[in-house]
Amino acid sequence: MKLSVFLIIGLLFGEFVKAQSAVDFANLARYKDDNTVILNSKKKVDVVFMGNSITEGWVKSHPEFFSENNYTGRGISGQTTSQMLLRFQNDVIALKPRLVVINAGTNDIAENTGIYNPDFTFNNIKAMADIAKSNGIKVIIASVLPAAAFPWRKEITDAPQKVDALNSKLKQYAQSNKLIFADYNTAMRDAKGGMREGLAKDGIHPTPAGYALMEPIIKSAINKVLGKK
Repeated sequence: MKLSVFLIIGLLFGEFVKAQSAVDFANLARYKDDNTVILNSKKKVDVVFMGNSITEGWVKSHPEFFSENNYTGRGISGQTTSQMLLRFQNDVIALKPRLVVINAGTNDIAENTGIYNPDFTFNNIKAMADIAKSNGIKVIIASVLPAAAFPWRKEITDAPQKVDALNSKLKQYAQSNKLIFADYNTAMRDAKGGMREGLAKDGIHPTPAGYALMEPIIKSAINKVLGKK
């Protein structure tokens, strides 16, 4: 298992090195200063949320949910699982949280960094979970949120089917490894597999009402894992 994780990281590192001459592919600098502040303060972090713009927007929309519960957001807009895996050491492991919530896959399906490969995406998420567990960090796998279509990738016409297939695989993985699968999708989807009206401003990114629906789902899961009431 560990060997497969290192092989994936090795392949991604090669991709990362190629990209360095033009851009910080994984945006490692995004939270560098924030991470340094946490490490220098010796603050104990309960939970890190690893994700994309959905996570980043959550912190901006309702910062009190994070600060009052000792949660730390590490979402970066537009990121795919390849990019998240590359920064997982800096943005999660180095902070030594008790638990990580991984919410990833939306931008893979939207093909933000290349043609969508469901096995590659799943293995990236699995690798993040494996790395966390090997460092004594508990893991919650969160579902990919509903998406009828991507406003920036209108040529992708089967988003709901791809989201459902990935979620099914993630749920099965979580159950097989005795992890909690935090299912936002079921609570937020409409009959066609898209986001219910009023929960997202563009069909993808949650509104305050969308985040308000997500919060008790994930807080209940976190409390169960950490043994809180």
